[in-house]
Amino acid sequence: MFWNEDESPEQDSTTDDALDILFSIDCRSIPVDHAYLLEQAVRGLVPWIAEEPGMAIHSIHVAGSQNGWERPEHGRDALLMLSRRTKLTIRAPGHRAQDLIEQLQGAQTNLAGHPLKIERGKIKPLSRETTLFSRHVTFSDDSATPIDEETFLEMAARELERIDIHIRKALCGKTLSLATEHGAIHTRSLMLAGLTREESLRLQARGLGKHPLMGCGIFIPHKGIDPVKKTH
Repeated sequence: MFWNEDESPEQDSTTDDALDILFSIDCRSIPVDHAYLLEQAVRGLVPWIAEEPGMAIHSIHVAGSQNGWERPEHGRDALLMLSRRTKLTIRAPGHRAQDLIEQLQGAQTNLAGHPLKIERGKIKPLSRETTLFSRHVTFSDDSATPIDEETFLEMAARELERIDIHIRKALCGKTLSLATEHGAIHTRSLMLAGLTREESLRLQARGLGKHPLMGCGIFIPHKGIDPVKKTH
């Protein structure tokens, strides 16, 4: 964990040309570990996303529990039960948003035999919050062995420095593996706080680490990490 209480960064409204496109979907269930399956499905519908800089596919997320249902353990055999409110979200450069909407609306695919229809898409701007969270971050291209927390944070700091973002407060979580046909990719969650607004927008637009089309390195707003720090 990195923690610097002394800096109070100024806010800056500068932003990169990036946004989220939220698609309604018609799908009853998908595997909990679906990142690779979703990447392959979307790439099958819009192959150009693999070559377009700035593209990232959010993993489909649902609440930890709902109506007596408890979220199962991570894995390919367990299923997430989806509602009509569940969205497929893709982060993209602004100039590609309309292409993505036109080509994906009405498309049908499946994830390991689970039918998924993509419906209406709408654009959502990036958050201006200065505390961000990514569920999965990895710096590996393949099924490397998990790395320890200190090494992970050092690697994150180096990568962030390359895009001119300074870590002030950071907290990473436990290792979680994502299944692919080539083996498991080991990831950690990462929270960053104390960012400037410009840094926040830049990080959301550019992401961090490898495998953005598998939902890795995508940052979303978080309520804050001070309460988390106090419980450790």
